[in-house]
Amino acid sequence: MTTQKPTKVMALYNRVTRFPFGNKIFSIMVARMAPYFGTIKPLITELRPHRCECLIKKRHAVHNHIKTVHVIAICNGLEMAMGVMAEASIPHHLRWIPKGMSLDYTAKAGSDIRCVAQVNPEQWVPGDLMVPVTAYDSEGIVVVKGEIKLWISEKPAKH
Repeated sequence: MTTQKPTKVMALYNRVTRFPFGNKIFSIMVARMAPYFGTIKPLITELRPHRCECLIKKRHAVHNHIKTVHVIAICNGLEMAMGVMAEASIPHHLRWIPKGMSLDYTAKAGSDIRCVAQVNPEQWVPGDLMVPVTAYDSEGIVVVKGEIKLWISEKPAKH
């Protein structure tokens, strides 16, 4: 079995997280690449090939009218977890783009939320890739569960 050299995102994560507050610094860097993610102030708490966890703190800016974490904020966290996982995992000859999202809201989100995206290495092949995503409250209760559909394709040949 040959091991692939880490992707740019995985190499950056490995380099930055050796320092104090490295996860926070990495999370800010990622949120700057896609500024919309900054609205939830995400914290990447775990990243390894094929798995990412992202934390959304329960705070006023992400509340809905009943003072729980708004489901769209959770969707943003799940999309961030999926995107960072994809960038850290995808083989160098492939690329990805999101095609859709299907989620079920299963419980009130009354605490900090942990968003998880995970796939198996053999799933990185051209075509549709259904990425399972799950959001948990601080008690481990699933508050949102579903899939984000990616389109995986070969990168064009360089000339």
